[in-house]
Amino acid sequence: MNQKKMIPTICPYCGVGCSFYIEVEQGRAVNIEYMTDHPVCNGRLCAKGNAAIEVLNHPDRLTHPLKKNKGLFERISWDEALDTVADKLKTTVKDYSPDVLGFLASAKCTNEENYMFQKMVRMLGTNNVDHCARL
Repeated sequence: MNQKKMIPTICPYCGVGCSFYIEVEQGRAVNIEYMTDHPVCNGRLCAKGNAAIEVLNHPDRLTHPLKKNKGLFERISWDEALDTVADKLKTTVKDYSPDVLGFLASAKCTNEENYMFQKMVRMLGTNNVDHCARL
């Protein structure tokens, strides 16, 4: 039995807050449907919003962490990736100060993800966070 779900979501590309539905079949996003009654966008999306499915399903999209070993990337666990990043951040802050850190958020993330990202950056003791949409 083919189950089709319509999942409401907020466009991840800017802070306007346009919304649409993602049509999901067998666990895979297959289409978007406009949310015509949404008070911000009234069912209209910009070119980036209309391309959301292409980004989700792009074959070059990374879906697991990679680590370079002898010039080649190899798949590692999420636990190993997070431990490595945490250790490197801790060592860098200890050896040089939080002010040497700089972070760049992404327009490919949701506004909520970018908000959490900047909160994490500030918890590390720096205000050096920017977003590619500004550039």
